[in-house]
Amino acid sequence: MCGRTCLTLDPDEVLCACKYPRQKPHKISKDEVNTNQQITNVKKEPKQDAEDQQLDTPEWRAEFNLGRRYHASYNIAPTDITPVVVSGAHFSDDEDQKCSRIVMPMMWGMIPFWHKGDYRKHGLTTNNCRLEHLMDSKLYRGPFKRGQRCVILCEGFYEWQTSGPAKKPSEREAFLIYVPQNNDDIKIHDKTTWKPENVKLLRMAGLFDVWQDESGDKIYSYSIITFSSSKIMSWMHYRMPAILETEQQMNDWLDFKRVSDTEALATLRPATSLAWHRVSKLVNNSRNKSEECNKPIELAAKPAKPAMNKTMQAWLNTRKKREDQIKAEQSEPSDSEDTEEKAVKRRSSPIHSQQENSVKRPRFSDFKKSRKSGDSSDSSEIKYTDRLNN
Repeated sequence: MCGRTCLTLDPDEVLCACKYPRQKPHKISKDEVNTNQQITNVKKEPKQDAEDQQLDTPEWRAEFNLGRRYHASYNIAPTDITPVVVSGAHFSDDEDQKCSRIVMPMMWGMIPFWHKGDYRKHGLTTNNCRLEHLMDSKLYRGPFKRGQRCVILCEGFYEWQTSGPAKKPSEREAFLIYVPQNNDDIKIHDKTTWKPENVKLLRMAGLFDVWQDESGDKIYSYSIITFSSSKIMSWMHYRMPAILETEQQMNDWLDFKRVSDTEALATLRPATSLAWHRVSKLVNNSRNKSEECNKPIELAAKPAKPAMNKTMQAWLNTRKKREDQIKAEQSEPSDSEDTEEKAVKRRSSPIHSQQENSVKRPRFSDFKKSRKSGDSSDSSEIKYTDRLNN
C-alpha cells in the first residue's frame, strides 16, 4: 500500500535526478533471422558500467491538466500532481524516441474513463492498483493493454504500521521508506547532504490514463501498482508498492513497444533492499507540508501550539489582571487606624455625599395625595410633621 509520498525537488532537479544510460534500439541483422522469419539467435551487446555510459536527460512535458501543476512537497497525498516517467514512444513514432524517457506531471489517483462531471467526485479510491486484480479490473485492464505503463518518482513513501496488535489509526506509527544510497553520508531527510545528481530516488511501477471533460480538456492521472508484502516489509504492512530497483527493470516496464504484457508483469517483484526510519505524526494530516514530516522522529521538532483566538486572548488577559488586583488588595495590611481613615474618606467623598442626598425626601404633593386617599390620621400627620422638623 502507498498512501503518501515525499518529493522536494523542483522540475529541473527532478530531470537531473532522472538521468539514464543512453540506449539504442537493437537492430536484428539478416544472419539472425532464419528462412521462416523467426529469430533464432539474438546477439546481446556487452554490458557497460554506468560510469562509462553516456547519460541522457529526460524531457519535461508540461500538460495542461485542467490548470493544475506540480508542487514539491514533504507530504504528497492522492489527488496531488507529481512527476511521472513514461516512454517517449507514447508521443512520437520516431526510431530514436522508442527508448527515450519523458517526465510529465500527472494526478495521483486514476480517473475512471466512464466518469462524467467533476473529476474529483467519481467516488472511487484509485491511488493504488492491486496487481492480483489488474487484468480483471474494468478501470486498469484497458490502460495496461494499451501499454500505458509509467514510473512514479519520489524520495520515499510513508507507511503506517498495521501489522501486529490492532491499533487505532491515530495511534499507528508512521515510517518513511526509501532506497539505500550509494554514499553513507547521504541522508535522504537532509537535503544539505545530497544533490539531485547523486541521490537515488525511489521508483514505483504504475499505470496511467487520460481523462477528458465535457469541454475537451484533458487530465493525466495514475495509480501505483501494489502486491502482497515480502519479508522486508511484512512486519510493517501487508501490502507494498512494486518498486523498480534497476535500470533494466525501468526499461522493461516502460518499453511497451518491445516488452510484452507478460514480460512486463514479470519485471514486478518485491524489492530486495529498502531503508526506513520512524517519523512524527505530523504526516498523518495531509495539510501538514512541514519539512519536519520526513525527519526521523528523534530529530523532528515538536509542533507549535495553534494560535489562540484574539478575542479569547484579550478576555484571558483582562481576567488575569483582575485576579492579580484582587490578590494585591487582599495581601495589603489592614489595622483599625487605616480602616477608620478609609471610612472618614468615604464619608467626605463627593460620591458618598451624593448617595446621602439621593435619599428620597418627603414632598408636599405626596402628603396631599395621602389625604385624598383617606389616609389622614393624626398619627400620620404627626409623623410627617416630625420628619419635616427633623
